[in-house]
Amino acid sequence: MKVCVFGAGAIGGMLAVRLAQAGAGVSCIARGAHLKAMQDDGLTLISGGERHTVRIPCVGDAAALGPQDYVLITLKAPALPAAAAMMQPLFGPDTALVAALNGVPWWYFYRHGGPLDGLRLRSTDPEGDLDRLLEPRRALGCIVYPACEVVQPGVIAHSHGDRFLLGEPDGSHSPRVEAFAALMARAGFQCPVRPRIRDDIWLKLWGNLAFNPISALTLGTLAQISADPGTRQVARAMMLEAQALAESLGVHFPMPVDKRIDGAGEVGAHKTSMLQDLERGRPMEIDAILGAVVEIGQRLNRLMPACETVLGLVRQRARLAGCY
Repeated sequence: MKVCVFGAGAIGGMLAVRLAQAGAGVSCIARGAHLKAMQDDGLTLISGGERHTVRIPCVGDAAALGPQDYVLITLKAPALPAAAAMMQPLFGPDTALVAALNGVPWWYFYRHGGPLDGLRLRSTDPEGDLDRLLEPRRALGCIVYPACEVVQPGVIAHSHGDRFLLGEPDGSHSPRVEAFAALMARAGFQCPVRPRIRDDIWLKLWGNLAFNPISALTLGTLAQISADPGTRQVARAMMLEAQALAESLGVHFPMPVDKRIDGAGEVGAHKTSMLQDLERGRPMEIDAILGAVVEIGQRLNRLMPACETVLGLVRQRARLAGCY
């Protein structure tokens, strides 16, 4: 089985090492000092007190690799439009894209059913390039729960978590999703195939769409935002608006909103990815995490005042910081 990790940073690097150890024919697309270190010294994963190094093909140009069975997309959402054209040499007729992305993915309304079936979201795919280049028929949904960090070029530290969720957009247990889930299991991951992957997308997105932008605006950690009455109230209002929207699309939420907020707070003094990107001057995943949710609400003529207000504020914050 040929598997290419496109964007072999923290999560992608961990996956590459573990999948290679499980016997897959793994390769990586990366850039800069990280790429050079992997080419010179191999890709190293530090996990559970152990250090593992694999030597696998690591390149900057997908044309050097050719068609793959699976391409794992482990990029931040703002990088995806530019990467989509670069991925084309990796695609054969049946190549599957495992979309390990935050927020609402480009394929979300593919085979969705209902009034928005086939909708392309302009907030995340304004020109239709993702829909055209990363054909939704190729996509497998993937929810990521482990936490990893690139501690130096070519070296990934895995701190906790081994759970991924996979699912076909139409909910089927297709041969391609079953085969990839089996490979992930051999690599030591918990990776169930979910019949309602959009429910899982929303469960993770539910907290992210509130906590990420609020943290970028206030510089607060998850614990601080959930404990402070004012920011907790804002997060709760946003999450209730999003829940009502998602439920109108058939999504099921397995817990009440306050339990979800409390769970975020229990993570502790953690900075969200959006706040980390702001502090480091990197593009922020605003549109995939919150902009797309607001756009869906507008398409369905639903009022979302809390989400719309915070979206306007965080977009301005990002523009002024050069991160949008």
